[in-house]
Amino acid sequence: MALDVYKDWLGIPDGPRPPDHYQLLRVVQFEDDFEKIRKNYKKLNAHVRKYASGQYAQQSQDLLNDLAKAMLCLTDDERKLDYDRSLGREIDDRDPNTGRRPMLSILVSDSVITNDQAKDVKDYAARAGLSIRDAVVQMKFADADVATRAMASELGRAFVDLTDTYPDDAVLDAVPKTLVRRHSCLPLFEDDGNILVACADEPTTELEDEIRLRFGKPIRAVLAAPQAISQGIGKYYAPGVRNEAAAGQIKSSSKSVGKPVSAAAAARARKKAFSEMTSEEQAEHRNMGYILCCATVIVLANLDNWVLGPMLWKYITPDWFPFVSTLLVGPPVLYGLYNKYLKN
Repeated sequence: MALDVYKDWLGIPDGPRPPDHYQLLRVVQFEDDFEKIRKNYKKLNAHVRKYASGQYAQQSQDLLNDLAKAMLCLTDDERKLDYDRSLGREIDDRDPNTGRRPMLSILVSDSVITNDQAKDVKDYAARAGLSIRDAVVQMKFADADVATRAMASELGRAFVDLTDTYPDDAVLDAVPKTLVRRHSCLPLFEDDGNILVACADEPTTELEDEIRLRFGKPIRAVLAAPQAISQGIGKYYAPGVRNEAAAGQIKSSSKSVGKPVSAAAAARARKKAFSEMTSEEQAEHRNMGYILCCATVIVLANLDNWVLGPMLWKYITPDWFPFVSTLLVGPPVLYGLYNKYLKN
């Protein structure tokens, strides 16, 4: 009669061979106590080693390897989770504090991705420095809307489809384009005492403070796909669509939306707009200042030299110095341009 090492050495009843890891280590199925698993492994390891010499040396070594593999699998959180799922275990992976599930688990339960693909997503996100949502989309396992819906469920946020949601112009006018681009968000409308804002990710503290300062009301963030937000910004903040001057001013919290506060507050808001720009926009802002300063000097100098000089200044100044307008008008104009474009 052939030797059945599982039954003859470990006392495992007849059944599938090889037995599953829990049967092999003689613990209850889905045991989660790692110390109990390791303790049983040590006992069984010592028992099987008794057969390491003699005619059953090879069978002993093979069984020792099986025991070690089973123990290593069941004492690794991630591998055990996958293994238990393969045996049909219903995993409750909800956050104990929030009661919400991770977005990858949501996508797996919705049959959008498999467990193996979920693991691939984690690895790819870690290597590429991406969020789980962006990794899912880049790997083409799900489109942006589906991935963002799952992300919203994990974060306890609502998901909004911007294709059938129409923002309030008064709310859009109160928030400058530089701010929405910087935070990848789109202000929508007032809802039950809150300003509803569609965001690509969780809103930052800076964005929450900005919305509260401009409207005197707290933000309520909802999630939307990043591409949908970019398209919304392009549509609702297209050149000439928004009142950029009004949007650059912080609105009064006690008055209706759109009425600016004091001149000092408005000046602070205009100055802050520079800090809200991206580095590329700031560079363009400064370059515009340099160009206007140079153009001012060139225009005034040529006007003096070729027009006003021969017609007027030759009667007042020596022929070799016709630059009267350049000296009189240039400094205040340059000072104004400096304050507007280069002082930030």
